[in-house]
Amino acid sequence: MNEAGGMAATLAEAYMDGSVSVPYALLRVYRMLALTDTDCMLLIQLIAFRQLEQNDFPTIEQLQQRLGAPGSVIGESLQKLIRRGLVAIDESSDPLSGVRAERYNLFGLFQAVAQLLVAGEAPLRTEGSASFSAAQTDGDESDYGSGGRSPERSGGPKPEAVSLFAVFEREFGRPISPMEAETIAGWLDQDKYAEELILFALKESVFAGKLSFRYMDRILLEWSRNRVRSVEDARAHAQRFRAGR
Repeated sequence: MNEAGGMAATLAEAYMDGSVSVPYALLRVYRMLALTDTDCMLLIQLIAFRQLEQNDFPTIEQLQQRLGAPGSVIGESLQKLIRRGLVAIDESSDPLSGVRAERYNLFGLFQAVAQLLVAGEAPLRTEGSASFSAAQTDGDESDYGSGGRSPERSGGPKPEAVSLFAVFEREFGRPISPMEAETIAGWLDQDKYAEELILFALKESVFAGKLSFRYMDRILLEWSRNRVRSVEDARAHAQRFRAGR
């Protein structure tokens, strides 16, 4: 074996000994969490830094070197993960030296993954859940001229208690595509629509008989133009819409 071959064999052995444990569930569902490939690779790098290098708080420069992405891209991805509660930054101090330290906490990520899997594999269809059935209508016509029926007016669970993506998959009767996941992510992160409004737009789409992301996007855009910021605002807007027809 030549020198290059021997070095390659040595490196291969090192790679075998230095593996990183990444939850398979994360690889299965990260798209359903509306995470991009960059977001997922960033999370894997955070896991790798912790497991193999005992570095709980790698710098942007270290992450940039690993990912080969601009610091601005990594910073935006981190802000997105932190804003959505998937990553947190914990602070601690050494009781003897008083030196403060920070670490990335990924509990929110693993909790979201677990909740998504549970919702998809064993959904709890209890009374008052966010399942949109015809029995929950109140007899009004759709606000968008479809000839369908409007969503129920009684309160449901808080949006935070329901997996947004699991609800979409339940209503569509299939896994959402990566492009659809990106659309939802755009509604949340770029358009800044509240989760409760997205769910309410989904309800409108279901009862209008126009279950499509394009239709929901039009609803959300119309609400945004009319300064609709809550479900109550959306209902009031719908009442004005029906009164003006």
